[in-house]
Amino acid sequence: MGKRWIPVLLAMAVMAGCARSPAPDPERAPEPERQAQQSPMVGERWQLILLGTAERWSGEQRPYIEVERDNGQLRLRGHNGCNQLNGRVQFDDGNRIQIRDLASTRMACPDMGDAQRVDALLENAYRYLIDHDRLVFFGSDSRVLGGFQRR
Repeated sequence: MGKRWIPVLLAMAVMAGCARSPAPDPERAPEPERQAQQSPMVGERWQLILLGTAERWSGEQRPYIEVERDNGQLRLRGHNGCNQLNGRVQFDDGNRIQIRDLASTRMACPDMGDAQRVDALLENAYRYLIDHDRLVFFGSDSRVLGGFQRR
């Protein structure tokens, strides 16, 4: 009869342990926000090396992007090969990325078509993958949009 009480006592001990969860720490950010702040993209400069899967950049000034913290938000800053860029960035589970409110200066350049392709790459980015010093953006259809290298 004494052996029947062992599972009951174990269950009670487990339930008592679950009832004592630590109090939330107001200094810590919520989980999704903390994950975003820890993304390997943040604080690095990424220079464009490929448009699509194989087309190398041929313009004079190589495009780049940087993701920085700015008053609790993440901002994208960079250059599309012609104009300065800025926008907002949000990271989600599964290496998802959203680049919103992308804006640029309005200088005319000989490589304007390529600069617009860089803008489209960023606006259509849905997921990203970082492998060592390489960053690849994918569209929502899993198609490679372009690649960057950490500088």
